[in-house]
Amino acid sequence: MQQQQIGLVWARSRNGVIGADGGIPWHVPEDMAHFKATTLGATVVMGRRTWESIPPRFRPFAGRRNIVLTRDTAWTADGAEVVHDLGVALRVPSDTGTLWVVGGGAVYADAVPLADRVSETVVDADVDGDTRAPELGPDWRCADDSGWLLSTKGLRYRITDLRRA
Repeated sequence: MQQQQIGLVWARSRNGVIGADGGIPWHVPEDMAHFKATTLGATVVMGRRTWESIPPRFRPFAGRRNIVLTRDTAWTADGAEVVHDLGVALRVPSDTGTLWVVGGGAVYADAVPLADRVSETVVDADVDGDTRAPELGPDWRCADDSGWLLSTKGLRYRITDLRRA
């Protein structure tokens, strides 16, 4: 049996912002479709604040096993499993063979050293925000790049698949 991969999926601005005031500071429907296609059928791991930032009508993410990471042992989430340790969260099986970390900033930063791949959407804009994507080291290589595409909302974006060398 092949070992499960750990993937991180995020969208960031050119200047590295992934979030502002608990939300995403742009709207690129094609990125949301990419997120869904990438994570459908998989286990997704997120921090509590990311869970709470998702509009209630969209949580839990349908067709995925939702794991929420929190230090608060009394906290619960309807439709999700709650864990209190990243190592435990990353060992939860995923039917697709890849477990996806989907936010937020602190969870991404802690998971990067353990990850095998990153699916990154870059939005061609510089924006203000309070949460940034982690820096990836020189051991990451681009395995696929969509090139610049134009969203139906007018923003340019590109999707890259990065793999640890």
